[in-house]
Amino acid sequence: MCLLSVALLVSIIAFLRCRFGKETGMEQYYPVLYLEALLLVKYNGFVKIIRRSIMKHQQRQEDILFSVCVFFGAFAINLLIRKLFTTQTLVPMIFVFGVFLISLKTHGYCYGIVSAVLSVFAVNFAFTYPYYTLDFFVEESILSAIIMLVVAVSTSTLNSRIRDQENLRAESEKERMRGNLLRAISHDLRTPLTSIYGSSSTLISKKDALSEEQQLKLLGEIQEDSEWLIRMVENLLAVTRIDGAKVKVVKTPIVLDELIDSVLMKFSKKHPNQKVITQIPADFVDIPMDSILIEQVLLNFLENAVFHAKGMTELKLSVSLAGDKAVFEVADNGCGIPEEILDKIFTGCYKKSAAPIDGTRSNMGIGISVCAAIIKAHGSEIFVENRKGGGAVFRFSLARGCDDEQ
Repeated sequence: MCLLSVALLVSIIAFLRCRFGKETGMEQYYPVLYLEALLLVKYNGFVKIIRRSIMKHQQRQEDILFSVCVFFGAFAINLLIRKLFTTQTLVPMIFVFGVFLISLKTHGYCYGIVSAVLSVFAVNFAFTYPYYTLDFFVEESILSAIIMLVVAVSTSTLNSRIRDQENLRAESEKERMRGNLLRAISHDLRTPLTSIYGSSSTLISKKDALSEEQQLKLLGEIQEDSEWLIRMVENLLAVTRIDGAKVKVVKTPIVLDELIDSVLMKFSKKHPNQKVITQIPADFVDIPMDSILIEQVLLNFLENAVFHAKGMTELKLSVSLAGDKAVFEVADNGCGIPEEILDKIFTGCYKKSAAPIDGTRSNMGIGISVCAAIIKAHGSEIFVENRKGGGAVFRFSLARGCDDEQ
């Protein structure tokens, strides 16, 4: 049904574009824009449904495979015990343990209950005299069935409650982080937006009274604030690519020299007067990564040093090889990071002071927390520490090789 809706919207949009796109004004073109937005929403919903069904199918396959392996494993162990020993008192216990494992590791009640029923059949058929005949009126079979069903239902119930509690805890943590992010965004966006509004209002209302130099100064301030907002939006777009703990980034082998050149080129365009000392291996090195996200991480580190490392005279970007890992470091010799926020800097939720009067801004909390999420999505961790001689160093590592399937 969703697929038919998407196809219908595509057809309507194509018809309206061909019929009215070149002949009408913008006010008559709004229905097409609305349909395009609706199409985007429908498409995203369709993609989510497909992904959810694929995940459920994979989960179902994993649960079935695990249940089959445990059941036949318990059956094989009991056959081995019957062959090596004369006692068969362990047979029901091993099947009960198998039912317990299946109920504990699978999702829902079905797998545990089915395994309990099959275990009763197996005990009655292969491990109860007379062998290889079914007799459900034996007291031991009835008692084993009751015990296994109780174990299956109680374990599945307990497992479901634990998973529900974990989901609730994860959702509450997401809500807390989302609230912290929104508070940080509202705090960090208020100053540049106010500055842009004030400067543009002054230019409009007092254009004739301002000299050319004053007008250029106000336009420069608007440009600077706009560039800062662009960096903030880039960080927020990076957040949208990081979907919690289940994110899977697409890694492709990237040549280290090309990555560093791209980062330095983008950085020099924004900060032409800031020199960056680079130190990378002379050997050819390729690293599997999402190059766009890793560039965002390195640019955030470099720009944070420019904005926040007061008294900095040296900014260094280095990459070293340690076994099968490439270690990235961005170091400065500025004022360092206050000890009270050093442990919370990657969460983006430490308490910030009020916005300064001079209009300076601080988006370090958001930028660094985005960096931590990106590096975690690459299967690694990020670290920060103050240098003994002054300044701070940010460090993370990426695995080398040709693994592009993450």
